[in-house]
Amino acid sequence: MTQTPIDTPTILFALMKDFALIDSQSSKPKYQQLIEYIIDSIENGKLDRGQQLPSINEVAQNFGMARMTVTKAYDELRERGLVTSHHGKGFYVNSTDTRSQMNIFVLFDALTPYKEILYDAIVDGLGEDVNVNIFFHHHNIKVFENLILNNLGHYNFYVVMPHFNQDVSDILKQIPKEKLLLLDIDVPSFGEDFALLYQDFEHNVYQGLSEAQSLVQKYQTLSLVLSSKSFQYTPVGIINGFKKYCLENRIPFEIIPDLEEEEHLQKDHAYLVFRENDLVRFINWSNKKGWKLGKDIGLISYDDTPIKEILAEGISVISNDFQAMGKRAAEMILTKQRGRIINQCSFIKRKSL
Repeated sequence: MTQTPIDTPTILFALMKDFALIDSQSSKPKYQQLIEYIIDSIENGKLDRGQQLPSINEVAQNFGMARMTVTKAYDELRERGLVTSHHGKGFYVNSTDTRSQMNIFVLFDALTPYKEILYDAIVDGLGEDVNVNIFFHHHNIKVFENLILNNLGHYNFYVVMPHFNQDVSDILKQIPKEKLLLLDIDVPSFGEDFALLYQDFEHNVYQGLSEAQSLVQKYQTLSLVLSSKSFQYTPVGIINGFKKYCLENRIPFEIIPDLEEEEHLQKDHAYLVFRENDLVRFINWSNKKGWKLGKDIGLISYDDTPIKEILAEGISVISNDFQAMGKRAAEMILTKQRGRIINQCSFIKRKSL
């Protein structure tokens, strides 16, 4: 059934009055503010299907916006299917189903096996009607910033993994807080009015090693293997949690910047490894030396994946539950939930330790 457009002067005046709330001093582009206002008005019932919007000229002339700014906002709303235009008559609300038109921007550092699990869980949780586009910054802060700034206003929601050991809050604040979910990494300067779903890396490593203590104590030392020459990101919390555990339990320890030579491996020592390539190299070198994992040398990996359940008869892991994290992330996006939420982590015992 065709809906009759509602175009009374009273309704148009009310809409125009609300448009005056657009802040010319805000760092957020005016066209983006206009898009967000119209979407919010649809979601809270102020605008219904068939409702006429003020014309481009009316908005531009009355509120000091360039016609191009208003046109850009209306064109984007039309591309999303929320607004339609009738030649010579103006613009009208075409759909009130904003969820079905939802487009999600996802920014990860890189696609690793555990992030693939996380991403798939997010997509499954959002459902078929939501479009998800994923990007990667590879720990390059300039790429990170450009990807965010170049996509502002183009998506309904932004999921960002800020894998940097430096403050990127000024970049993140360019995204409206009600449309932002920070994933995997904590940003301490952001409070409860933001949405954060993250790992407490320091606690996770400390607690995971504590749960594995009876196994760790079989070995002479415990070494943390980093990957300083690769794209692998190692949060400072991991190093802090590792040192705290070893010092409190008087366990001799070493931090290895990169696993580059077989000589780094010593019999009767245990190792905590992060990078997938290092994990394979470690197993290969151990096999060449005739050492059995869990007996002659110990191995723990961080972040579980299906292959680690069967590789070398099973690799012990300290791991976040990425399936649960992805499911929870989708719920937070759909319900617009805010707050600081820590995802659960645990030690999984297998034969390598």
